[in-house]
Amino acid sequence: MAWLEAQEDDTYVRNAVDRVATLLRTSGQFKEAFRLRGLSPQDRAKAAWARLRRAAVDPRRVVAAWLAIEMIIRDDPQADLKAEFKRVQAAKLVHRMASGTHKRWGEGASATELHVYPRSRGRVLRHMGEALETACELLVQHRGRSVVRTR
Repeated sequence: MAWLEAQEDDTYVRNAVDRVATLLRTSGQFKEAFRLRGLSPQDRAKAAWARLRRAAVDPRRVVAAWLAIEMIIRDDPQADLKAEFKRVQAAKLVHRMASGTHKRWGEGASATELHVYPRSRGRVLRHMGEALETACELLVQHRGRSVVRTR
């Protein structure tokens, strides 16, 4: 995150952050976590992006999550180098940034609370990871090595 803030004027950093912001803006209407049943994995992925938007998650945090996975995989001598692995790991991080739906009815000790967390499922994570990879690909191609060097 510190590297992204220091490089905020860089064309590729701005591009990645703008692309993630576009993902958030175009994700559609917010759906509460308990209303996701029956949706396709792609629609669930869009709902996850909408949750991030509603939670006002900074797009730089999402880009930072992708860069963190990139750095971890580069530093691991026995890393799983499959693209799908990277996508799913990054999507897991991003999926957790905006947790589920929390509702409260009533007041005091007699209040009723509902906490529902959407499961991070395989195909949903693959869709999210693929979108995130597309958003960050130019940054990684052109500035990926400099992130690792400045740690």
